[in-house]
Amino acid sequence: MTLLSKNELRAMISSETPLLENMTDIETQLQPNSVELTLKNIETYTGAGAVDFDNSQRETPSTELIDFDENGWVHLAQGTYKITFNEIVNIPLDLAAIARPRSTLLRCGVNIGTAVWDSGYRGRSESMLVVHNPHGFKLKRNARVMQLLFFKLHSELTEGYCGKYQHENL
Repeated sequence: MTLLSKNELRAMISSETPLLENMTDIETQLQPNSVELTLKNIETYTGAGAVDFDNSQRETPSTELIDFDENGWVHLAQGTYKITFNEIVNIPLDLAAIARPRSTLLRCGVNIGTAVWDSGYRGRSESMLVVHNPHGFKLKRNARVMQLLFFKLHSELTEGYCGKYQHENL
């Protein structure tokens, strides 16, 4: 696998089927080896989830949307939250992606838990935001929170992602 560069990412974002849609500012969000995703909304967990082997009893927990204040800010207490991104990701069959939190979040005592973005996935993804800082964390709507890194596969797949989360939040 090969990590895509800023120039390769820019070309793919500008292509007929863009790698990412709904970007706030491509010049700010494009980094040397990644694209920064921005915060659309935050939810707090209000129930439990469940995972089994074959997904026949899989349940995602209930959540409740957290409102931003009149200036677009929210103060999060120590805890775990679900976040949704503004950007829509369209991953072709010859790429896959992984994500990391921006280093500023880590310096503030905050982390983002993510999964693999499989080839063929299309959607507006969600991730887990964990505030470890005992004093909490302030977050503004549309903040750049995570870096998505795209990797070129050695061979293109014939079939991509077709799971439950395909086309999520569209």
